[in-house]
Amino acid sequence: MKVIEVKRSIFENNDKDAASLREQLKGEKTFLLNLMSSPGSGKTSTLVPTVNELLKDYRVGVMEADIDSDVDAWTIADRTKAKVVQLHTGGMCHLDAGMTRQGVENLDTADLDLVFLENVGNLVCPAEFDTGAAKNMMILSVPEGDDKPLKYPLMFTVSDVVLINKMDTKSVFDFDDQAVQERILKLNPQAKIFFISAKTGEGMDAVCDWLRQQVRDWNA
Repeated sequence: MKVIEVKRSIFENNDKDAASLREQLKGEKTFLLNLMSSPGSGKTSTLVPTVNELLKDYRVGVMEADIDSDVDAWTIADRTKAKVVQLHTGGMCHLDAGMTRQGVENLDTADLDLVFLENVGNLVCPAEFDTGAAKNMMILSVPEGDDKPLKYPLMFTVSDVVLINKMDTKSVFDFDDQAVQERILKLNPQAKIFFISAKTGEGMDAVCDWLRQQVRDWNA
């Protein structure tokens, strides 16, 4: 019983911190997007062209979260002109609102229009914690299979938009477009779904257009 109470307290405190951070970012007119997925789904490879495209219109920052390495942060820094900070979680498999706030303070988001938070690669823990982001985006890659919404329902339930990545590999995998879409929408009828390939550029224009609209709505 005490374990349940402790866990509830942790979530309640985090939700308050997240709401406070979201309000702060709203006041600064900074749109924060929380990007989640399993390892290897293509978060960073999707971020690079997305950031480069949106830098044409906005001041963009990226917070790269990882347990210990800084590989992805260097990739973003080398291949884009976005402002980048690395967040080390010290072994934790997710970011919470407090960790996100530390990244926001170090990134100095008051001078940014759009910030991407690349969460730790994991389909379980990141879904449980509100980071204070305006929207949640997740990536599911074709090689992972179309049954992932059945196995990790919370992740798909909390995600406002789902990118089905690596569509260029569909010919070599048994992946059902219609089935995955139906499974996602059953969990989250409001979810926006894009079928993309970060490698070929398929569907990326639509994703960028969606993000532009979200920034406009956030600042309205």
